[in-house]
Amino acid sequence: MNIPRIHESDLCHILAHTDGLWGELRGKRIFITGGTGFFGCWLLESFVRANDELGLNSEAVVLTRSPEAFMKKVPHLARHPAISCHAGDVRDFKFPEGPFSHVIHAATEASAKLNAENPLLMFDTIVEGTRRVLDFTVQSGAKKFLLTSSGAVYGKQPPEMTHVPESYRGAPDPLDPISVYGEGKRAAELLCALYAQQHDIEPKIARCFAFVGPYLPLDQHFAVGNFIRDALRGGPITVNGDGTPYRSYLYAADLVIWLWTILLRGATCRPYNVGSSDGYPISNIAKCVGQVAGGIPLRVLKKKCSGQTAERYVPDVSRAQIELHLEVWVNLADALRKTGEYVRGHEASG
Repeated sequence: MNIPRIHESDLCHILAHTDGLWGELRGKRIFITGGTGFFGCWLLESFVRANDELGLNSEAVVLTRSPEAFMKKVPHLARHPAISCHAGDVRDFKFPEGPFSHVIHAATEASAKLNAENPLLMFDTIVEGTRRVLDFTVQSGAKKFLLTSSGAVYGKQPPEMTHVPESYRGAPDPLDPISVYGEGKRAAELLCALYAQQHDIEPKIARCFAFVGPYLPLDQHFAVGNFIRDALRGGPITVNGDGTPYRSYLYAADLVIWLWTILLRGATCRPYNVGSSDGYPISNIAKCVGQVAGGIPLRVLKKKCSGQTAERYVPDVSRAQIELHLEVWVNLADALRKTGEYVRGHEASG
């Protein structure tokens, strides 16, 4: 089943807040990995709109393991004349020919299932994939490279720290296999620093936290996606834990504004947290989903232990706000409403 296009208002919103950025891409070729994922689809949607509306005459080459699956999922993107597919695995793909100006490495295996079942594959995909894409960046002559890293590089956020800044030097436990995603991203960031030192490229680092919006999978480990799925099925919305951990969610349209800005204006090898600083207990977020959906009931499976300090996964985004003038323009309630409307439209079209 193919996926419907995102809403016109979101595309207008993205272009309104990236005005002045796109000229750098005029007449250029960019290479994007992870083009069929949540981040990738939004990057391509916004690229296509900017390319058409501003007459950029640019081209995006998308690495995908299955061009057929890409065509089936988003035919309106796959058929666009500015987009072409390049078949291959991120760890060993054959380099496409010709020069490129910018590379976006958004391919990542952020799957809790893969983390549990085959953590070595996850680690290899992140680390070997990043090195392969960096090698391609050097070979192709591209100057700017964007790595979509993760807030997982900080390890467990101390409960007394309400917002984790880029200066925090915490880290995942290297002896715990569950840390493989965060450790893989740490290694990927180190590779960026090494390649910047040894080659004439400018890696940009986006440490991404949690997001919501069209294209978000509703059947994986993303809590807010599961809540939206439960609501659209009539409920109850189920919180598997006690509902106390704090989370924040940035809407996908804001996300791609941040990513394009970091790629084109961010400092080299200076990480930027990407997300919302508005953190709420996960039960409150589930409740908000229910309210937006018209009053769907909530079910919390575990009771809170008295005296227990709530876990947090909420970024400090002041660096991006001060240095790059980025903001959270879409609030949580509107983000949830927009996502729900999109999913309902998708189901109706199917």
